[in-house]
Amino acid sequence: MNHPTSRDNGAVSLVRTLVANGVEVCFTNPGTSEMHFVSALDRIDGMRCVLGLFEGVVTGAADGYYRMADKPASTLLHLGPGLGNGLANLHNAKKAGSGIVNIVGEHATYHLACNAPLTTDIEAIATPMSNWVRTSRSSKDVAVDGAAAITEARQPPGRIATLVLPADTAWGEGGGVAQAAAPAARRAVSDDAIEAAARALTNGRPAALLLGDLAVREDALQLAGRIASKTGCRVLSEYALPRLQRGAGRVLTQRVPYPVDASLAMLNDIAELVLVGSKVPVAFFAYPGKPSVLTPDACQITTLAELADDQLAALRALAERLGASSIDAVHIAQAQRPGLPNGALTPEGIGAVLGALLPENAIVVDEAVTTGRGFGKPTAGAPPHDWLSIVGGSIGFGLPAATGAAIGAPGRTVIALEGDGSAMYTLQALWTMARESLDVKVLIFANRRYQILQGELANVGAGTPGRKASSMLSLDRPDLDWVLLARGHGVDAARVDDLDGLAKAFGRALATPGPCLIEVVF
Repeated sequence: MNHPTSRDNGAVSLVRTLVANGVEVCFTNPGTSEMHFVSALDRIDGMRCVLGLFEGVVTGAADGYYRMADKPASTLLHLGPGLGNGLANLHNAKKAGSGIVNIVGEHATYHLACNAPLTTDIEAIATPMSNWVRTSRSSKDVAVDGAAAITEARQPPGRIATLVLPADTAWGEGGGVAQAAAPAARRAVSDDAIEAAARALTNGRPAALLLGDLAVREDALQLAGRIASKTGCRVLSEYALPRLQRGAGRVLTQRVPYPVDASLAMLNDIAELVLVGSKVPVAFFAYPGKPSVLTPDACQITTLAELADDQLAALRALAERLGASSIDAVHIAQAQRPGLPNGALTPEGIGAVLGALLPENAIVVDEAVTTGRGFGKPTAGAPPHDWLSIVGGSIGFGLPAATGAAIGAPGRTVIALEGDGSAMYTLQALWTMARESLDVKVLIFANRRYQILQGELANVGAGTPGRKASSMLSLDRPDLDWVLLARGHGVDAARVDDLDGLAKAFGRALATPGPCLIEVVF
């Protein structure tokens, strides 16, 4: 077959279309079928190409990028198996409402009939973790298909668009540059929704706002605090949030806890719950004898704004309706830091170190799982910062998302809080951090076990772990050496085993540009 090298081939038209429509980063892990796309990326200005050594790093980085940049990046993945390797973090991204444009290479259309070893049904693999899937059928269509993918990825609250690119549509004659539709505006909420929310908050029954998505950004939080000041309602937020803006001067929310019993206790007396960019709280898992829905049976649920709605405008309209637009907000976090603790490592002590040293405008990427559950209180009065949570629950999120967040918000320090078990899923992200000289400080909480599962074994009534169960939930024999693992990926690292050492190592890391890892052994 003839392989045109024209600057106007399908791959070139796709890259030019991406760049022309504001997609400026491509997280890549390419293979043979994508070489014409790689060549086009090489020749065309305007696209930053970031290599990940595993596809889960690529997709997780695109998630973190979107959360900070508020616009989609692209990914480049190799055939069905490469896409399959990235699905777990695409699941997380989809749950978080992150917009991503996936470009997945495919065999040349005429080669598919040969059923070569890497032949798969890519659309079938992509569909569960995508909102939109299309395979380009002609090199002339590639640019238009790419523009359609960008349009889809921009749809609020952010969508996963997967474009399958057969090799011959990449090397065949292209169709020029296509224009994506302008990002769709979020939907306006109805007057009826505003009126219903106002009634729910003023009928004299115990009430709360439950915030998620864009409703936990600073301006929306301020409005929620004013509404709470006027009505006396509580301000709650979902447990897993794509991007919570918090710190001194910002309105505090109470996050609905992960443990079912703690959630039930928090929500027990709420008779009116108003949802703003959130869903009714449910348990992560089913537990014998415990409910799946965490609100009381008699609780009345009112939706002010759904995920695709303009949540900020909805809160503004509700504040105006209640006469709360110009009053002072309540639940404002005061500027205060805990003192630096010393002694043995504990989750509470680690939280105090973070609260004492967290820099202004930091981005915290939180996959601390069990260790980090108590970090909220000691960091609440730190300088303003963003807190990114794992929303889909598929571990291996933290290191890739921190990588993407650093690229999406250059000039800001990123702090990744990571469990040792979760980190092993995508430790290759460390190499990308080093290669790109990203200012990411990684804290690995090395408790040498899947600690959350040890608790869950009891929670689901599966009994006391014996020898084999304990072995499946531990990370010893041998212990992971995160200092060597980090250095092997080009990242400076240190190990600490007490709070004094953690404070010193974390302080040094914050004062030193570039990536650094601290293994926190306890």
